[in-house]
Amino acid sequence: MTHHLELSHQQQRAFQPQKLSAPRDFIMPQVLVDAELPLVLEIGAGKGKHALSFAQQTPDKHLIAIERTRNKFEAFAKLAGQQKSSNLSAIHADAIAWIVYAIAPNSIERIFILYPNPEQHNPNQQWLNMPFFEFLLSRLQIGGEVVLATNIEAYMDNAEQQANELWCLPNTRHKVASDSQRTHFEVKYLARGETCWQLNMRKPEGYQTRFDTWQANLESQDK
Repeated sequence: MTHHLELSHQQQRAFQPQKLSAPRDFIMPQVLVDAELPLVLEIGAGKGKHALSFAQQTPDKHLIAIERTRNKFEAFAKLAGQQKSSNLSAIHADAIAWIVYAIAPNSIERIFILYPNPEQHNPNQQWLNMPFFEFLLSRLQIGGEVVLATNIEAYMDNAEQQANELWCLPNTRHKVASDSQRTHFEVKYLARGETCWQLNMRKPEGYQTRFDTWQANLESQDK
């Protein structure tokens, strides 16, 4: 099929966003309608340690931080309410469905995936092994980057290989500084003397996916 030859990556299995239902009680955040500041996305925000710090330290960006687990999100939302950062949106949802319905193509400057579940018994659920990663890349601006961090070297080895061979993304890998404190997991791992790894992947000029013009149609879904 000639269509596959136009893609900028080697992923043959296509993600199927049209099969996902909108998140329950979904409301489009006003920040995505107005988009006055450059948008940054965090997937798996946990209790919000990185998100809260990022919002304070980077007032010229708006961070959308998504957490699925209820008890973690409630702790995050409480702290976010106390901090009152106007450039932070805390979202309680499954990230994949929410991103499909909320995020426009080519609209995100940076995506953080910090210490995701390593899914060692189900590697198909690792982020760079999932067809969804193509959809995620379609939401990233040209020149934007995905930042992945993990303390599992095998996870990082696979992610680096997939970034190079499957997704064809320029990338750099490095060790996280021993005094870094972005997330609760990072603090814990580094305190134990473990090595944490980070992979920065950049979306190059001319990168094409199957979803560059795809947007959810909530009206047709609701009928």
